[in-house]
Amino acid sequence: MSTAGEPSAVRAGYRRAHTLTRQHARSFHFASWALGGARRHGALALYAFCRRLDDMVDEPEAGADVAERLARARHLVTAIHGTVPLEAAEIPPPFHADEVAALRDTIRRFAIPEQPFQELIAGIEMDLTIRRYPDWPALDLYCYRVAGTVGLMMAPLLGYEDPGALRPAADLGRAMQLTNILRDVGEDLQRGRIYLPQDELAAAGISEAQLRAGRVDDRWVSFMQEQIARARALYRRAARGVPLLHGMRSRLTVRLMATVYGDILRAIEAQRYDVFARRAVVPGRRKLVLAAGALRGLLATT
Repeated sequence: MSTAGEPSAVRAGYRRAHTLTRQHARSFHFASWALGGARRHGALALYAFCRRLDDMVDEPEAGADVAERLARARHLVTAIHGTVPLEAAEIPPPFHADEVAALRDTIRRFAIPEQPFQELIAGIEMDLTIRRYPDWPALDLYCYRVAGTVGLMMAPLLGYEDPGALRPAADLGRAMQLTNILRDVGEDLQRGRIYLPQDELAAAGISEAQLRAGRVDDRWVSFMQEQIARARALYRRAARGVPLLHGMRSRLTVRLMATVYGDILRAIEAQRYDVFARRAVVPGRRKLVLAAGALRGLLATT
């Protein structure tokens, strides 16, 4: 039975995507308020798709063939874009049929191309075999695939005419992914993964044993300062694309995402670069302050 074209399934899918985003991506959920209407529903549907892919690798069911499910996800993406039929039985766990219906509605409504979805899956597949990255170019490819591509998915939804908006959209995704990596060093270690350039760790004199011990010393501080500077440079590059987006709501949404997510870097600095003992977070009250500042800044440039 086809999952597309059923308004009740689409509505249920958007509701499920809303709940999933609120539970797992508070900063993105907060920023999405600025969009409103169909664009916000679409942004949440895109997040739900990305989250389900992440869960395939990070929280697999016992005995699940993750590689096979990702291959099925590739077929699902092709089917959603209308080039092959989609049957409910072909939807791999942990996807839900109503989420797929909402995603298809979003893709068709905003003409989102297939390629970024396929590249995203390629990035998720990297987590099956790669647990260390030799240098920044290798890690940057991963950041582009798992997050830069999300920026490319979001761009048609936000609205643009100048193709020059696409590179900054991908840069914002890369910046946010690198921010995630710096925040989650301790959590990733528990999964056996180190998403940090191995050559730069070695040059800083930081061993894997030091990482596992959670030792914060001058070498670690200097290393983290360099990584944070790299992330902030990506945020600055991403900001160049904001004026190319259609409408105040879209521009404010991107400013909010960059400002709120980028503030995680400040939180890391505030806890003296100790990303082992606790997770750096941006409290809700500060998000409101940042949102007000983002709005003032946007109004000042229009």
